[in-house]
Amino acid sequence: MLNKFLATLFLATFVFANEPVTQNEANTTVKQIQEQIIQEKLDIEQKELEEKKQKELEEQQQKELNMQHLAHINILKEKIKKSNLEFKNNILLKRYSNYVSYRKISTELALLKRSLKKNREISEEQTYQLHNKIRVKENELELIAEYKGSPIGGLINPPEIEKYENITNPFGIINALSHIKKLEDNKKQFKELESDISELTSKLDEELFVYLELFNLEQKDEYKERITFLDKEKKDFNMVLEIVSTTEEVYTRKIEQVILEIQNQISEQIQKILIIISIIFILSFLSFLVKLALKKYFSQNENYYMINKIINFTVVFLIIIILLFSYIDNVSYLVTILGIASAGIAIALKDWFMSIFGWMVIVTSGSIQVGDRIKVTRNGLEAVGDVLDISLFKITIREDITLTSYTVNRRTGRIFFIPNNYIFSEMIANYTHSGLRTVWDGIDIVITYDSNYKKAQKISRDILKHYSKGYTDITRKQLSKMRSKYQLRATGVEPRVFTFVESYGIVISGWYLTNSYAALQLRSTMSPEILDAFMKEDDIHIAYPTQQINMNKTDNHYGPSTGPRAKPAELEDI
Repeated sequence: MLNKFLATLFLATFVFANEPVTQNEANTTVKQIQEQIIQEKLDIEQKELEEKKQKELEEQQQKELNMQHLAHINILKEKIKKSNLEFKNNILLKRYSNYVSYRKISTELALLKRSLKKNREISEEQTYQLHNKIRVKENELELIAEYKGSPIGGLINPPEIEKYENITNPFGIINALSHIKKLEDNKKQFKELESDISELTSKLDEELFVYLELFNLEQKDEYKERITFLDKEKKDFNMVLEIVSTTEEVYTRKIEQVILEIQNQISEQIQKILIIISIIFILSFLSFLVKLALKKYFSQNENYYMINKIINFTVVFLIIIILLFSYIDNVSYLVTILGIASAGIAIALKDWFMSIFGWMVIVTSGSIQVGDRIKVTRNGLEAVGDVLDISLFKITIREDITLTSYTVNRRTGRIFFIPNNYIFSEMIANYTHSGLRTVWDGIDIVITYDSNYKKAQKISRDILKHYSKGYTDITRKQLSKMRSKYQLRATGVEPRVFTFVESYGIVISGWYLTNSYAALQLRSTMSPEILDAFMKEDDIHIAYPTQQINMNKTDNHYGPSTGPRAKPAELEDI
């Protein structure tokens, strides 16, 4: 600027020196030149100031730019740090590290084998060490063999679809539903694997992009190496994602096919179950109608009860046959098994089978029916009671107060369970067989030898006829009905009185018909009645066992031929 100012001043002096001018003009010109010079000087200063400000501004901008650059680098590093935390427990990346290890060990093993082949002149010690290293590497590869061809190992293969058994019974439906649930879980698991790989690939892309930005900001070798590794890792997972996606599509279709087949079998089984339930319902309804119709033709509840049991057994048997033929594919196979096992079963369950046969005999013969009063004796134990139930294996009776309870047991009211096979080995007395409701019972009263036994017979017969007349008429009718079933000869029903001479007197034995269920009650009514009638007569005396004691003084071994008689001493009744 200063040089320009001097040049202008010199030019002005030169002009004024060559041209003649007036004093005023010269002053004016000098003044203009001075103003111009001052103006130019101001312009020069202004321009320098602006240049200085511009330079300061550029320096400030550069400083801010450097700060922004550093801040951006820190942000990128924070993103990488956060990404590393997310990848820390990622199972796919851990498996990928095993894949990388497998490749690295494979390479090392190949180098060791190549070195062993090339260096044939090495010492035995070195050869031994090489062989050891090779064995170690081979063992390491064997441990992670699943990563030989897959970056994620065995996960790349979907779970195996297990073969399911055909549904042949209702219980198979539960197993089939469990199998369907397992297949759905396997499909969901493999679908989640595809989603996880896809998500991991996206995150790897983000991390790779972050490292590329970071490398553009800072040219470091570690960033370059990481970029190379991430690029290779991303490509491997893209390959895995493509394989898994294709496999998942095929695997899903296969699972859907298997599930559809299982559902069809379940549907068939449900239809079969509904049919069987319908048949069982129809059989039950028909048995109900039959029992309802038969009830009108049976006046006695015992007969109806037995018919009811037979119908129930028949219905149950038919239901079992239906179930066997419905759910056993090969019935002959079952028959063969039962034939082979029959010997062992017959021995092990002999009593059960005998009880079943006994039940069949009881039901078909009608020898014992529910409601009958029977007497059973076994191992010295006697029981008289009413039949409550006749099941497949046992007869249930309730003990009642009877003469047996009075004379033998001295207790009653118990429930006895008698195996049905009892009828083949022991004797059972039925007090009410074939509609009979009466039995013969007897009362024995002993009178002295000097009593009027004929009068005692007549008194006993009259009392017996009076009290047993109703039972006599009932028995006569019942025996008339039994002639159609049995050959009856002696059918006398009138009370009978027998006379026997015993060592201690004359026994008047009166026999009469009484209610099978209340024999003891009628016996206890008539016994005092007969006793009172005998005691009213002067020529009838009740006898009982007595003994005579002689208290005589004699030298004869057999006692004197005559002498005072000892008074008779009364003894206890026996």
